[in-house]
Amino acid sequence: MIADKELRNLFKIESEERLQHLDDGLLRLEKTPSDQPLLEDLFREAHSLKGAARMLGLSEIQILAHQLEDVLGTAKKGGTALQAEAVAEMNQKLVAIRGLVQRETEEPANAEQSNSEFGMRNSELKPESVEVTSSVPQSEIITPQSEARTPQSRAEFGVQSAELKPESSTTVIPQSAAPQSAAAFRIETIRVDPKKLDALLTQAGELTVTKIRIARRLTEMDELLDYCEEWSRAMQAGQANAGEQIAQRLESLQGMLNHLRGGAYEDSPRLDFIAEQLESGIRTMRLLPMSTLFGLFPRLVHDLAQEQHKEVELVVEGADAVADKHVLEEMKDPLMHMLRNAINHGIEAPEQREQAGKPRTGTIRIKASQTPASIIIEVSDDGHGLDLAEIRRTALKRGMYRDEELADMSAAQIQALILVPGFSTSSFVTDVSGRGVGLDVVRNNVERLKGELQIESASGRGLTLRAQLPISLATVRVLIIAANGRRYALPVEHVQFSRKVQLDALYTMEGRQTVSIDGRAVAVARLNDLLGYADFGVRKGGDSAIICVLTVGEERFGLMVDEVVDELEVVLKPQSKLLKRVRNVSGATILDTGEVCMVLNPHDLLKTLRRESVAAAPVVEAAAAPAKKVLLLAEDSITTRTQEKRILEGAGYEVVTAVDGADAYNKLGTRSFDAVVTDILMPNMTGLVLTEKIRANKKYAELPIILVTSLASEADQRRGLEAGANAYISKPSFDQRVLLDCLKRLI
Repeated sequence: MIADKELRNLFKIESEERLQHLDDGLLRLEKTPSDQPLLEDLFREAHSLKGAARMLGLSEIQILAHQLEDVLGTAKKGGTALQAEAVAEMNQKLVAIRGLVQRETEEPANAEQSNSEFGMRNSELKPESVEVTSSVPQSEIITPQSEARTPQSRAEFGVQSAELKPESSTTVIPQSAAPQSAAAFRIETIRVDPKKLDALLTQAGELTVTKIRIARRLTEMDELLDYCEEWSRAMQAGQANAGEQIAQRLESLQGMLNHLRGGAYEDSPRLDFIAEQLESGIRTMRLLPMSTLFGLFPRLVHDLAQEQHKEVELVVEGADAVADKHVLEEMKDPLMHMLRNAINHGIEAPEQREQAGKPRTGTIRIKASQTPASIIIEVSDDGHGLDLAEIRRTALKRGMYRDEELADMSAAQIQALILVPGFSTSSFVTDVSGRGVGLDVVRNNVERLKGELQIESASGRGLTLRAQLPISLATVRVLIIAANGRRYALPVEHVQFSRKVQLDALYTMEGRQTVSIDGRAVAVARLNDLLGYADFGVRKGGDSAIICVLTVGEERFGLMVDEVVDELEVVLKPQSKLLKRVRNVSGATILDTGEVCMVLNPHDLLKTLRRESVAAAPVVEAAAAPAKKVLLLAEDSITTRTQEKRILEGAGYEVVTAVDGADAYNKLGTRSFDAVVTDILMPNMTGLVLTEKIRANKKYAELPIILVTSLASEADQRRGLEAGANAYISKPSFDQRVLLDCLKRLI
């Protein structure tokens, strides 16, 4: 560890920049291995990194950087052709260097923890053992920078992709049911243009001048008070010629007040201007280019595409667009989620693309664009897109909507169903998808940033996920509304208009109060009801109400309020941890009156409106308790069979057991089953053969089949998929929660 704090911070910044440069360059080098300018550039970066490490006595980093320099130098001189294996080895060395850099630049209090996280000690990284291919496995070193660049680290982000491929029909359950959390992506340093600092310094000087002027006004006010006290004493003494003196003193007092008022009128706009310039300058300093974030993704896409045996090209556009530092930090995981989703389930295999008349190489495009107040980030792919029919079938199977309700939905509303928590069109679960942890994760993160997520898809042509976010989270434009004496704020980007309507125009539809506006039915609710205030609402005695119509995505709803007060730009105040996630509230601000005003969350208000409507709907006759689901369990090991039977019966299932595949197939025809759970390696008939025989019978085309087996290789999982199974659970990492969660979703 570097003892000197200043040197430690400087080396951390420098090394991160050089490693990012090397990483980007190596990705380009794979496509153009004979690019001499690129080789020269990478050679210089490796040489500079080696020199910095040598100056600080970091011999392990120095040796690895020197090895990179040697390979690049030889290729630069044309001594040997740079093969793909050499580039791959350099990538591994880069991962090792990142781990060492983090270890050496960690704060002292965290050094021991860092060592344990890396799974290494100093003795494990001797100079002679730094050959990554043999002594420092790639999976042993994971840093906030490298975690997006290795197969293992990608699984550790805990971000599961929504299944977007209806044709898929098999499931691979990961080793752990609970996703692991990743180290947070934090931007610890910001480079600032000296001109911006000069401008802020100038404004700070102006602020000092104005402060002195305001202090002088205080002195003048003190003089005015002294004058008034002197006058009061004179009046009490009953001096002669009091009337003439009063007139003189009033004239003098008026002059002093006019002078004080004139100075205040002069100081106030000056102070407003300086404060606005300072606020704008500081906010601008926090705006960083999207390249700060986008630079993390080329390696992720490259490695994951290779892992999935797919050909994928990542196209980045709008990397010079800017957004607040906090927006960039919070959007890393959602964007990784979208990219993983596109690679795993959007882009088809090269052979499938050729059969569909597409290029073998799929294209994923990540694009950023700006409006004056927002940043728009799009992740699109040219894969197979969404299957609306499959989404409808899944929603119907899960009991989310009735058939007639789905028939009335637009294509956009059907597509939006994939954002529902736990929604997945596929019964194939993998370590990155299909377990019910889907795009709702992305939507929640975007909404937490006061943004909005939209979906566009064309079957066979691809999918686009579009996140619209505020450029800055410091201020927000709001509409101030009042209800029962309290004021609330609504973000104006969600407010369509406000209108006065007659109360007798309201009617009930599907359990909700509704009003027709411009020929469209709009669900409405009193703000007091949504916020939970009993006697809070429209002024009593009135026959009309003011309705603010809001939009969330493509949905519209109305809030009944007492008054629309004003439209303002306000500064959002940070919430305490106790109020971090209060329903219907996204933040707070202080109005010019000093009143604390809650900023309402339109997404939450819409969800509350839906819940209130369901609660208010007439109660139908209680249905009888549902019958137990029946499972067919095939397992030749009596111990395993007994254990699994207890687990399943404990979860409320009725279980029929079979000693092998042949026994299971015979029992399948004796009664109706809701799912089959089977081992693979069994006498008489294996689980794979059993699966194939079941799928060959059209009667069992929709019957869920779960393979629970000790075979855990990728090839075994592929065979399970080809046989027609819906899930694949590995016995070595068996967790009963995984099995039960899988059954709950498939049945």
